[in-house]
Amino acid sequence: MSVKPEADSEGSWYGDDFEKIDRFGSTSAALRDDLGDERQMGDWEDESSDEKQFSSHPESDRRPLPVVMETASTVMELLYWRNLKQSGLVFGSLLLLLFSLTQFSVVSVMAYLALATLSATISFRVYKSVLQAVQKTDEGHPFKAYLEVEMSLSHDQMQKYAENAQYYINSTLKELRRLFLVQDLVDSLKFAVLMWLLTYLGALFNGLTLLIMVVVSMFSMPVVYEKYQAQIDQYLNLIRTQVNSVVGKIQEKIPGAKRKAE
Repeated sequence: MSVKPEADSEGSWYGDDFEKIDRFGSTSAALRDDLGDERQMGDWEDESSDEKQFSSHPESDRRPLPVVMETASTVMELLYWRNLKQSGLVFGSLLLLLFSLTQFSVVSVMAYLALATLSATISFRVYKSVLQAVQKTDEGHPFKAYLEVEMSLSHDQMQKYAENAQYYINSTLKELRRLFLVQDLVDSLKFAVLMWLLTYLGALFNGLTLLIMVVVSMFSMPVVYEKYQAQIDQYLNLIRTQVNSVVGKIQEKIPGAKRKAE
């Protein structure tokens, strides 16, 4: 008499196998999920490290570093004459240097400046030495405080300045490429008109005269604009309106000069 397997034993056998498969499958799924999370975490860390590396190297579409902002704020304080002594000293020194360059060569001006500085420092050193010998004091070197000042640039400072230079060089090169290769016809035409006007300006003045005019304008125009800002803005808006109307007429007449709607 054949004996049939009992339903309970057969059911329990299949149940055990399915339970093992379920356990194995759930464990594999859990492992896959963990591995996926680890990969995502690794990718995110890689991306974050790339972003960190990108943030440490400026590109053309990135803002300047804070050191540039600090330098710009210092320059603006000088141009707006927040401190009369500092602004007057810088302004007078620049004008004296530029006027000297109009009369003498660069080598002569640098040599005369070095001789004048050395004459002042040597005379002061000899005077202090004689005074100490007469008074029998031991004050030491008169420029000791300045000699002990650290003047070397750190690695971080050099890296910041290099990154700032890289930022401006890349931005300038990309802008020049855009203008010379006529990416936008209107901008290239404006640049051509500017260069054409500079040819006439260069025929009237030399480079040093233009630099003197630029320095005088830099130290005078910001103060004038700050004092008469409302009146100047009114005239500037009128000029801007006229220029925009003329540019619009040029865009309508020149094929391909009209900007694409953004």
